[in-house]
Amino acid sequence: MLFRSLCIERRMAARLKICVICKEKFQPMRTTQKVCGISCAIEHSRALTAKKKAKEHKEAKAKLKSKADWLKETQAVFNKFIRMRDEAEPCISCSRHHTGQYHAGHFRTVGAAPELRFNEYNCHKQCSVCNNHLSGNLLEYRRKLVAKIGIEKVEWLEGKHEAKKYTIDEIIEIKKHYQQKIKEFALNK
Repeated sequence: MLFRSLCIERRMAARLKICVICKEKFQPMRTTQKVCGISCAIEHSRALTAKKKAKEHKEAKAKLKSKADWLKETQAVFNKFIRMRDEAEPCISCSRHHTGQYHAGHFRTVGAAPELRFNEYNCHKQCSVCNNHLSGNLLEYRRKLVAKIGIEKVEWLEGKHEAKKYTIDEIIEIKKHYQQKIKEFALNK
């Protein structure tokens, strides 16, 4: 008899849940119950409604974005990845470490070779002085790039490339790809 009452108590204690709103323990009436009472149920319902509206708003906003908007966002994510990838390295052009701002400097500019804008061989950490004020400091950039990735890849970058017309879906996939790489990089730190 004592054993049976202990088993019942254990089952009851095992069924205790934590309310998703107030974080208090409670005994659920149904297995799908997530909240402890009516006031928490109302609050949970409001939270779910707000979350649904926010998702709908985000989707509607995404539909209004132009291809240029998507390219700008994706370029920002790609540039962040490049700066994270090369974080421990100095500026590719001047080989200096400093406390100033760093950019993701393209060897072949996005204007000159838009098909290489998301190519990781074409983009490296560069100080703002070299990138903005010295127009990329290309002579030094090329010399250091040859040392970093090899003459074959540099000559490939300098060669002709087929023009690339990205679709919005391709741009979104590229953005997701580099967001994932940023997450992985941050986890491996």
